[in-house]
Amino acid sequence: QVQLVESGGGLVQPGGSLRLSCVASGNIFTLSPMGWYRQAPGKERERVAYITIRGDTSYSDSVKGRFSMSRNENTIYLQMNDLRIEDTAVYYCAGWAQWGQGTQVTVSS
Repeated sequence: QVQLVESGGGLVQPGGSLRLSCVASGNIFTLSPMGWYRQAPGKERERVAYITIRGDTSYSDSVKGRFSMSRNENTIYLQMNDLRIEDTAVYYCAGWAQWGQGTQVTVSS
């Protein structure tokens, strides 16, 4: 089984930046497509970024041009720039049919 651990969340002012990390460990024998998701209070979980095994990325319209996802071996990153209040949510990474525990991102002045 694979374990995923996110880090890098925190409190930031509007317009600020954060970089989230997700480290995969455990029985990793092959690469997996991976995604970053977020869930705000009272809302459904949504996918904001996705990376294929080949390294191709895609983004939701709400974050396109502001967020960037990358991968280095068993770690994926989400660089978040120009953060907005509506980006406030718990952010999760997912891959190998597993979810991380989430990391809170709060954008507030």
